[in-house]
Amino acid sequence: MNVKYDFLIVGAGMYGAVFAHEMNKSGKTCLIIDKRSHVAGNIHTEKVEDILVHQYGAHIFHTSNKEVWNYVNQFAEFNRYINSPIANYYGEIYNLPFNMNTFNKMWGVATPDEAKLRIQQQCKDNYVENPQNLQEQAINLVGPDIYEKLIRGYTEKQWGRSCTEIPAFIIRRLPVRFTYDNNYFKDPYQGIPIGGYTAMIERMIEGIEVKLNTDYLLEKEQWDSMADKVIYTGPIDAYFDNRFGVLEYRSLRFETEVLDTANYQGNAVVNYTDRETPYTRIIEHKHFEFGTQPKTVISREYSEEWKRGDEPYYPINDEKNNILYEKYKALAEAESNVIFGGRLGEYKYYDMDKVVEVALQKVKAVLG
Repeated sequence: MNVKYDFLIVGAGMYGAVFAHEMNKSGKTCLIIDKRSHVAGNIHTEKVEDILVHQYGAHIFHTSNKEVWNYVNQFAEFNRYINSPIANYYGEIYNLPFNMNTFNKMWGVATPDEAKLRIQQQCKDNYVENPQNLQEQAINLVGPDIYEKLIRGYTEKQWGRSCTEIPAFIIRRLPVRFTYDNNYFKDPYQGIPIGGYTAMIERMIEGIEVKLNTDYLLEKEQWDSMADKVIYTGPIDAYFDNRFGVLEYRSLRFETEVLDTANYQGNAVVNYTDRETPYTRIIEHKHFEFGTQPKTVISREYSEEWKRGDEPYYPINDEKNNILYEKYKALAEAESNVIFGGRLGEYKYYDMDKVVEVALQKVKAVLG
């Protein structure tokens, strides 16, 4: 390992791929390493029964940033998929996000004024001054009917604890629309890359050297010596050997199976909002690409407590963890030859378009 690169990029996910592509385009030499056996990080897709399966959960690209949209369209053509999940509460089906279709099914109301009046009355009758937990906050916002059927069970499974034990700030607001619109995102640009995210990332890093199944932290000094600068997208606390303690996450587990039917649930994503169903949702992957294959592939998604060694998914940005992160951030800022980026490097949940945006901003800052 005596080759010298301008940049060593740790992690072949979206952030690392965008950074590598731009630097390569600028004539800089890059080496990408990733401890997984594939590129694309958590947006990795893999074919099963000719169906592209989102191996780490559903990912729908959406953005209001035209520059970002034009950027990703260099590497993939996007289909017309619109995210319109549904909720299953003991067999009752509701549209998400909360909109007139939801309110019509729940209360039989047909006009926005009727729906607003019903919600206002429910909130007024159950209002709590200075809500102390998520339950009180949610009921203040949308009333008990929506809370009980569409929020409580799903949220408790997500967090692994009662809504009365979850801080109120977790739900500062809830999207409520008084239109018959099931489009989950308001962004004007959205879809799924035709051929999958992995193919898109592979086009981004075409011509750039990549080493997979390679754990940077096991031989950190040796890898550091190979490049002038390191772009690190792994967990920031692990980089510093968890010096101040371990940052916490929620993790996910998937049970994926092939079914001998062409259409299992009629929608890409169905959330199970009752408390008794152990999984939070079922993803039927073929519907992301309007598939007509004779079989289907589903993934039951379970939210779990994270422990070291598990895949970290969602940073728990509560007060305790944010204070801990600030300590690591101070150490990171003192590392003159290392840039920390992405969801794990910055201990921050990012939508995909925001990852592209911040990576491009970092490229501009580095190139001057």
